[in-house]
Amino acid sequence: MKSFIVDLAERSYPIYIGKGLLDCLHEFDIWLATTQVLIVTNTTIAPIYLDRVTEAMKLLNGDMQIHAVILPDGEQYKNWVTLNLIYDALLHYKYERGCLLIALGGGVVGDMAGFAAATYQRGVSFIQIPTTLLSQVDSSVGGKTGINHPMGKNMIGAFYQPKSVIIDINTLATLPDREFSAGLAEVIKYGLINDTDFFCWIERNMQALLLRQPDALIYIIERSCLNKSLIVSSDEREAGKRALLNLGHTFGHAIESHQGYGKWLHGEAVAAGIMVASRLSHQLGWLNAEQLLRIRNLLECARLPVLIPHDMNPMDFYEKMQVDKKVVNGKIRYILLKNIGEATIENNISRDDVITAINHCCL
Repeated sequence: MKSFIVDLAERSYPIYIGKGLLDCLHEFDIWLATTQVLIVTNTTIAPIYLDRVTEAMKLLNGDMQIHAVILPDGEQYKNWVTLNLIYDALLHYKYERGCLLIALGGGVVGDMAGFAAATYQRGVSFIQIPTTLLSQVDSSVGGKTGINHPMGKNMIGAFYQPKSVIIDINTLATLPDREFSAGLAEVIKYGLINDTDFFCWIERNMQALLLRQPDALIYIIERSCLNKSLIVSSDEREAGKRALLNLGHTFGHAIESHQGYGKWLHGEAVAAGIMVASRLSHQLGWLNAEQLLRIRNLLECARLPVLIPHDMNPMDFYEKMQVDKKVVNGKIRYILLKNIGEATIENNISRDDVITAINHCCL
């Protein structure tokens, strides 16, 4: 098992990565003195893992009050209506301020359980047990929680750190291929923004990853989490450097919002967004043609889209990107690439340059 600490002073917490961790949760020295646990999961994960997690928790304390709330599965359900199912359960079972929420599932479950924890009785503890590659390498780490609005993705939420993150790579065995590839988009992102060696490693080992070889999986999860934790530790609330983690996301969020949440997986939209950002970086004289091709080839090898939806035009992107957390003083902040492994935040990119890049990436 691998472990390390996300360093956030009094809000620091451990991340554990290994095989078979779901069956030994009671052995972790992380549980608070709580007698009330609510497991938040969804209709896909509950039949596979809920009983195992519940039994492991009972070994910790046979008198513990344990309940579960099972949410509908999908990005389209990341909204107020679904979030209220968590609050309803907490209130129905009379959960007190000392309770603990466990987010058992992918990024949607983690974001909503975390937001519920941040706001129930003005803040209760929660733990992330991510079961998808995307949530294991990205969304479970860093404390971003929230829900979508029809006009913009993740526009309602809070920064709220978990007490720990427990990553069992065995859960990836049941993950559909499409969702596994979606997670690889975030892995590739880390190589692009600040870790050239990691990007090169991914290029050399993509087949091992697609075969889900355990050593390769543990390596990319650990390195991705370390990359993210270092950035989050220096900029917890995205006042500056943390924005680099959004490479591909401004364009990707526009795709998700325009197409309807759930039609494109988040990682798929991010992959297409990375390609637009890379093309724009090339136009500005930063990435050369060889680097642009390497990025495209790696995304394609990961079975990810590199072109935007055929029914989106530049004005669709502009409309959606104006409702984004990265807009500052009315200007869109673009995360672009000086080189593979070197990202930059740019506020003064011309509309013509953006339109040209989008047009080059049309289906």
